[in-house]
Amino acid sequence: MAKRPLDVLHGALNQRIRVEIRGGREYRGTLDGYDHPHLNLVMKDAEEVADGNTVQRYVNLVVRGDAIVYINP
Repeated sequence: MAKRPLDVLHGALNQRIRVEIRGGREYRGTLDGYDHPHLNLVMKDAEEVADGNTVQRYVNLVVRGDAIVYINP
Protein backbone atom coordinates (compact mmCIF):
# COMPACT_ATOMS: atom_id res chain seq x y z
CA MET A 1 0.00 0.00 0.00
CA ALA A 2 1.42 3.38 -1.02
CA LYS A 3 2.02 6.00 1.65
CA ARG A 4 0.99 9.60 1.27
CA PRO A 5 3.75 12.23 1.62
CA LEU A 6 2.38 13.57 4.92
CA ASP A 7 2.30 10.01 6.30
CA VAL A 8 6.01 9.69 5.51
CA LEU A 9 6.73 13.06 7.11
CA HIS A 10 4.71 12.14 10.22
CA GLY A 11 6.67 8.89 10.44
CA ALA A 12 9.90 10.90 10.45
CA LEU A 13 9.02 12.81 13.63
CA ASN A 14 11.86 12.63 16.16
CA GLN A 15 14.19 11.24 13.49
CA ARG A 16 17.08 12.85 11.61
CA ILE A 17 16.11 14.44 8.29
CA ARG A 18 17.82 16.45 5.58
CA VAL A 19 16.14 19.50 4.05
CA GLU A 20 17.24 21.54 1.05
CA ILE A 21 15.76 24.98 0.57
CA ARG A 22 15.81 27.43 -2.30
CA GLY A 23 19.19 29.02 -2.80
CA GLY A 24 20.96 25.69 -2.34
CA ARG A 25 21.14 25.75 1.46
CA GLU A 26 20.89 22.40 3.23
CA TYR A 27 19.98 21.62 6.83
CA ARG A 28 20.22 18.40 8.81
CA GLY A 29 18.55 17.83 12.14
CA THR A 30 15.85 16.06 14.12
CA LEU A 31 12.29 16.73 12.97
CA ASP A 32 10.47 18.07 16.02
CA GLY A 33 7.23 19.12 14.31
CA TYR A 34 5.50 20.53 11.25
CA ASP A 35 2.27 22.26 10.37
CA HIS A 36 -0.32 21.52 7.77
CA PRO A 37 -1.01 22.94 5.16
CA HIS A 38 2.07 25.22 5.05
CA LEU A 39 4.61 22.47 5.81
CA ASN A 40 6.74 24.71 8.02
CA LEU A 41 9.23 22.47 9.81
CA VAL A 42 10.65 22.69 13.32
CA MET A 43 14.01 20.98 13.71
CA LYS A 44 16.14 20.56 16.82
CA ASP A 45 19.89 19.97 17.07
CA ALA A 46 20.15 21.16 13.47
CA GLU A 47 23.11 22.21 11.38
CA GLU A 48 23.53 24.10 8.14
CA VAL A 49 25.70 22.13 5.72
CA ALA A 50 27.64 23.45 2.72
CA ASP A 51 29.88 21.23 0.58
CA GLY A 52 29.62 18.47 3.18
CA ASN A 53 30.90 20.69 6.00
CA THR A 54 28.95 22.12 8.93
CA VAL A 55 28.67 25.88 8.59
CA GLN A 56 26.53 26.66 11.64
CA ARG A 57 24.68 24.77 14.39
CA TYR A 58 21.23 25.55 15.81
CA VAL A 59 19.48 24.32 18.94
CA ASN A 60 16.08 25.00 17.30
CA LEU A 61 15.41 25.89 13.69
CA VAL A 62 12.22 26.76 11.82
CA VAL A 63 12.23 26.18 8.07
CA ARG A 64 9.51 27.94 6.14
CA GLY A 65 7.54 25.47 4.07
CA ASP A 66 7.36 27.52 0.87
CA ALA A 67 11.18 27.60 0.68
CA ILE A 68 11.62 23.80 0.79
CA VAL A 69 12.90 22.07 -2.34
CA TYR A 70 13.02 18.56 -0.83
CA ILE A 71 12.94 16.66 2.44
CA ASN A 72 14.85 13.42 2.87
CA PRO A 73 13.64 11.46 5.92
